[in-house]
Amino acid sequence: MRHCNADALVDWGAACLRAHDVPRDDALLVARSLVQTSLWGIDSHGIARLPHYLNRLAHGSILARPAIAVRRTGPATGHVDGGQGLGIVVSHRANKTAMEIAAESGVGAVGVSDSSHCGAIGLYTREAARAGMVGIGFTHSDAIAAPFGGHVPFLGTNPISIAFPRAGGEPVCLDMATTSIPWNRVMNARREAGVLPPGVAVDAQGADARDPSAAKALRPLGGPSYGHKGYALALMIELLCGPLNGNPFGPHISPMYEQLELPRRLGAFFIVIDPARFPGGPALAGTVEQMARELARQPGAPRMPGDPEIEAQARRGADGIPIEPGLWSEITAWSDRLRVPLPAMRDGR
Repeated sequence: MRHCNADALVDWGAACLRAHDVPRDDALLVARSLVQTSLWGIDSHGIARLPHYLNRLAHGSILARPAIAVRRTGPATGHVDGGQGLGIVVSHRANKTAMEIAAESGVGAVGVSDSSHCGAIGLYTREAARAGMVGIGFTHSDAIAAPFGGHVPFLGTNPISIAFPRAGGEPVCLDMATTSIPWNRVMNARREAGVLPPGVAVDAQGADARDPSAAKALRPLGGPSYGHKGYALALMIELLCGPLNGNPFGPHISPMYEQLELPRRLGAFFIVIDPARFPGGPALAGTVEQMARELARQPGAPRMPGDPEIEAQARRGADGIPIEPGLWSEITAWSDRLRVPLPAMRDGR
């Protein structure tokens, strides 16, 4: 296992994107977003996803310089056409628009169309919460999750994130898939010859799949007994991100790791709320911190959502971001292909 400093990975990622003609500011935004996600310990959506973005840029299904169109559609609504651009760039633009609308109108709701994979959805809700607002975000993907009661893929992992400001600290943030695990964890397990936990994926016959190469679909959150909850939530998120924004849904979205020449036409949906428009708004961040302190005094010292990511960031900021052997091979291959220097290892490891 190698370890890299965050700054070294940002520089490497931005250089690879620049080699594909991505503008400097956009390249830095994507690289920083991915590395930040790795710092949080969310390796399924961190720097490990950059090779996929580079692959799609090379195939032309993600455009380095898209014509992103932002328009206001009402006093509290907006829409962003991503123009087949990098999903992280598009979603930051959409979330910023929702924040601007919320500052004016109290709430901003902005949909996204014709985009691509946007990374960890918590990137955007935390940004709103750091500005003192409440951030809510959703996105979807191609059919990789089976509906409850079935075993053929139909919906995506369709994550949801909600973030609240917290006095004196980082936001409280829920960021979760509506499946038991994200599909990228299956891909990472295939790359690193790992094993899946029980009850999270099924094979082609609907039997439990521990071997990642045999996994054909993810189970909805709740597993075999209570998966109707995750399935229903995923379906509602699909409607918000897909049909509401004129995007395809589930089986009609081109697969993430196949047919790389086809644009994915992914959507997202961001809602930002200004707490100042509500009675508890002025004290909200302080109340969140009070809640965290009271929880910490409970038996078992429960933590707030997002606290494990904050702890991971402190640890990885000090020790470096771990890079598994399979990912290092991909990094080396892209460095050779693009003639970009490899990121420096931490302390020679």
